[in-house]
Amino acid sequence: MTQAGLAKRVSVSRQTINAIELGKYVPSTLLSLKIAHVFGATVNEIFKLEDADWQEK
Repeated sequence: MTQAGLAKRVSVSRQTINAIELGKYVPSTLLSLKIAHVFGATVNEIFKLEDADWQEK
């Protein structure tokens, strides 16, 4: 699936999908659920917490 195709199915821009893939944007819970639904997966199967996510900024 292309970024544009996924973006259209979840009603965001292709740039948003690109930013998520690059780790530059953290999607909302709603967007995460929509993306997981498109792929027939759970949010936990699509998105993983990294060790750095637990560090205070």
